[in-house]
Amino acid sequence: MLPRFEVRLGRLQRRGEDSQGKPLYQQKRVDILLGVDMVQLLAAKGHIREAVLVAGDSDFIPAVTAAKSEGVIVSLFHGQHCHGDLMREVDERRRFDQSFIDSVARN
Repeated sequence: MLPRFEVRLGRLQRRGEDSQGKPLYQQKRVDILLGVDMVQLLAAKGHIREAVLVAGDSDFIPAVTAAKSEGVIVSLFHGQHCHGDLMREVDERRRFDQSFIDSVARN
């Protein structure tokens, strides 16, 4: 494991079947686990001044709002589709595309 990184495991929930009858699963609770960490374990205790969020859905808005209220600067890296309310809530935003990913992979 890399230093300063942690993995949060949620759970898989069956969401039906595909057209060939194979089960489909969706991860659950990972967003909220990351949000709780960002606010309760890091921002509120003064362990971070900046947070980088790689997301696109609005589930993170409460965590972003709470972290910002603790003085944390929140930067958002997002793909083509990103919830407008999340984009408005963060301090900084940067869209990533394949060329961005390629440039990071080379470093």
